[in-house]
Amino acid sequence: MRLGLLVLLAVLLAGCGSEKPAPTAGPAGPPATPVSVITAVREVLPVEVTAVGTVEPFRTVQVKSQVAGDLVGVRFAEGSYVKQGDPLFEIDARPYRQALSQAEANLLKDQAQVLQAQANLGRDNAQLKTAEADAKRYDELFKQGIAARNQFDQVQTTFEALKESVRADQASIESAKASIEGDRAAIERAKLDLSYCEIRSPLSGRTGNLLVHQGNYVKANGDTTLVVINQVEPVFVSFGVPEQYLAEIRTRSANAKLPVEVHLKEDSAKKAAGSLAVIDNAVDAATGTIKLKAVFANAERLLWPGQFVNAALRLDAREATVVPAEAVQAGQRGQFVYVVKKDQTVEPRIVTAGRTFAGKIVLEKGVAPGETVVTDGQLRLFPGARIQAVPASNIDSRELQL
Repeated sequence: MRLGLLVLLAVLLAGCGSEKPAPTAGPAGPPATPVSVITAVREVLPVEVTAVGTVEPFRTVQVKSQVAGDLVGVRFAEGSYVKQGDPLFEIDARPYRQALSQAEANLLKDQAQVLQAQANLGRDNAQLKTAEADAKRYDELFKQGIAARNQFDQVQTTFEALKESVRADQASIESAKASIEGDRAAIERAKLDLSYCEIRSPLSGRTGNLLVHQGNYVKANGDTTLVVINQVEPVFVSFGVPEQYLAEIRTRSANAKLPVEVHLKEDSAKKAAGSLAVIDNAVDAATGTIKLKAVFANAERLLWPGQFVNAALRLDAREATVVPAEAVQAGQRGQFVYVVKKDQTVEPRIVTAGRTFAGKIVLEKGVAPGETVVTDGQLRLFPGARIQAVPASNIDSRELQL
């Protein structure tokens, strides 16, 4: 009996000796939390005034006809880009060609009248010389009592009549010359009207919708607009800034062109660079803002009239401590960041955050350049938590492995 108990006890002791030892907690405590970190740096950032702006065409022209007539041709496609001088419309030119021919015929007629009046003047001048000589001779004969009174009076009357004829010839010549000048003016006017029958683009730009179609009758200088053309190279962006910036804007713009950058609202990656061109002459009393205009070359035609954009007017540049905007968290005591200490633990630190720029945020107080802050994975942190710096793309996978 005792022998059996001893054998059983030996078997049990042998079985216990073959078991693995139970795990013990490591001396370091909980495992390190994987996070993404970055070092706060000192950068030179632009001092900007931002506002929502509206794109405006550099010039807008309402194309109208300067002559009346049937619209017989449209030489462009709606919404297309046209160059200055490109043909747009054609007005029926037949009445204006006829008017030109009539004016040219009137010129030939008046030129012939001048020649006729000059010939009459030459004939009357010759007769006048003869009559003048007769009048002098009969005057001497009458004084001597040789010529009769009626002969003397007849010669004097002929002389005076010829003098009036010469004056009439000279007046006819002047009148015909004046008619010629009028005819030449009428010809130039007829040529001008004829040229207006082909309406060309007064500027380079983009056309809008066609407002009058071929076949319609068009009035001269009427209220009917045929098409509207907007010049979009260059282009303006109009925006308003608070009145408090007016003095600085005026001072800085007097010395140099102030740069302006705009971003499309639907795609902030698309941007254009320009410069301040116009400062309005009055502050809007209702809004307390001053209207500004910036000009952009718009060679790629990125900006479109009527489009809303985000505009940034650069006034100056200054150094500041910056970190990625995602590093700053909102807490009960205000905005804070997790700062990584030398022992790879973190501490929350209250910061004074300034403006954001290109995905970065300015830290006015709380963090010094060279300190390391957490940019991703903050939700699993607490004061004193140990961290392990990993790339941001690996944070989710590392968390799943824990």
